[in-house]
Amino acid sequence: MATTALSVAETCAAAQRASRVLATLPSSVKDAALEAIAVALLEHTPEILEANARDLEAAREVGLPAALLDRLALDQGRIAGMASGVRKIAALPDPVGEVIDGSRLANGLDVRKVRVPLGVVAVVYEARPNVTIDAAALCLKSGNAVVLRGSSSASHSNAVLASVAAAAAESAGLPDGALSLIAGGGREELAELATQSGVVDLIIPRGGEGLKAALKGVATVPVIYAASGNCHVYVDASADLDAAQAIVLNAKLQRPGVCNAAEKLLVHARVAGEFLPAVLRELAAGGVTLHGDARARAASRGLQIGQASDEDWDTEYLALELAVGIVDSVEEAIEHINRHGSGHSEAIVTRDTDAARAFQLGVDAACVYVNASTRFTDGGEFGMGAEIGNSTQKLHARGPIGLRELCTFKYLLEGAGHVRS
Repeated sequence: MATTALSVAETCAAAQRASRVLATLPSSVKDAALEAIAVALLEHTPEILEANARDLEAAREVGLPAALLDRLALDQGRIAGMASGVRKIAALPDPVGEVIDGSRLANGLDVRKVRVPLGVVAVVYEARPNVTIDAAALCLKSGNAVVLRGSSSASHSNAVLASVAAAAAESAGLPDGALSLIAGGGREELAELATQSGVVDLIIPRGGEGLKAALKGVATVPVIYAASGNCHVYVDASADLDAAQAIVLNAKLQRPGVCNAAEKLLVHARVAGEFLPAVLRELAAGGVTLHGDARARAASRGLQIGQASDEDWDTEYLALELAVGIVDSVEEAIEHINRHGSGHSEAIVTRDTDAARAFQLGVDAACVYVNASTRFTDGGEFGMGAEIGNSTQKLHARGPIGLRELCTFKYLLEGAGHVRS
């Protein structure tokens, strides 16, 4: 069973036992398990939708915002998309056993640096039930056992998805305990999971700053934070303004409740008078609440926008809301982004190669775009099949967390009776 009545410690111990088997399985067995999961998702679509409807009803009753309702909602198309994503992951090369480097030392020892699974990966996430399947597929393909802990707002959806996936994976030859979901507890349960040192090898939290803070206070297990996205689009003085408008509208409007949506717009003073009135009208027509600094408000030509506060520049809205500022140079834009950004995804629109290069080198973020929307920061878009989240850290994994980011490595050495003198 995926949703288990076992304690957190017992669940993690079972996952550790399963991980030792998973690490030895050939790609064909793991791929067959993923195919079984994809088939099962489609077969169990009515059951999944029924569970999701219960979650949506409860979320509406407590007044969950529209953007978060969108993150929570499933339909036939999204379930089919999950199944398709699982198959894409199955089709990717297996990272386990990949030789990263190798050589023969001067003493005759053969050395290979080989990619291996981490072991047990715990994924803690909020709102989006599709993470249940994305995380499971990525972990299993990379030879890791996975312990999932979703949010209470998606409890029914997650329980059905995890149960369906676990049963399908076990039927295809994966060990019991390879995929499990813990649910029903509060912060105490999270703290217990975060302190399973020696059993859980990595925790990946995917959620807001509250979740991040809760883990930082207790975790003894290594953590990769799939952190928030206070993302910027900077429109430079030399930008193609038609392209800039399309990029800004896409980055903000296509799906405002996700971490790679734009939350801030910076515009060079030289083009602000020409660019801002039209793009701000389009944003407002799309339902975006706008906040601006004094110069942006003056350049809006009568469009009523609120005054941006100090807090606005540091806020990830995850909603139809945007703060707008005017800067005098690419250097000022870089400084603003590095001061207020979260290190997720940042974009410049420019035809000046020097400005583009300065932005690429100067902005401290996992993903830096030139003349493209921030919405492309996604494991699927990057050819990873899917992702567990986007890391804004600099150690081990940065950006989309895919198959290779769920692996570590070991050195394999072969000799012929070698002894060290």
